[in-house]
Amino acid sequence: MSSLTALTVAVEVASRKRDEARRLLQDAQGAQRAAQDQLDQLQGYARETEGRWGMRADTAVQPEVMFHHYQFMDRLGHAVGLQNGVVADHAGRVQAATRALLDAELRLASLRKVVEKRQHDQQRQQMRRDQKQTDERASLQIRNAINGPQGQEY
Repeated sequence: MSSLTALTVAVEVASRKRDEARRLLQDAQGAQRAAQDQLDQLQGYARETEGRWGMRADTAVQPEVMFHHYQFMDRLGHAVGLQNGVVADHAGRVQAATRALLDAELRLASLRKVVEKRQHDQQRQQMRRDQKQTDERASLQIRNAINGPQGQEY
């Protein structure tokens, strides 16, 4: 019975690890969503800024102002590129967390299957012992019925 107890403890530990892996996956997905939202905001701001400058195409703009605009747009483009990297990094973390969760679920399922098999084996052994005792009692009853009670003198 102690091996079954050890397996039960292993199942509990595996359940906790699976729950922790699930929590880590949810955290990673939340961070990825936040990074994607920030990327979307940066891209939207860049489009909006370009749109505002596009409306002024027919007006004369000082070269210094155009220089600063292009410099700002380059920096914004650089920020978008960096944020793309952050989003990709978070996607990798989500993938790793997903794999870890699947591994934890597989381990838990395997342990549960072993526990189920051991319990089934123990039940089958108990049924065999019970059947053997029943057969022995029946055999004794038949022997007693045929031979009479032992220890009787005639």
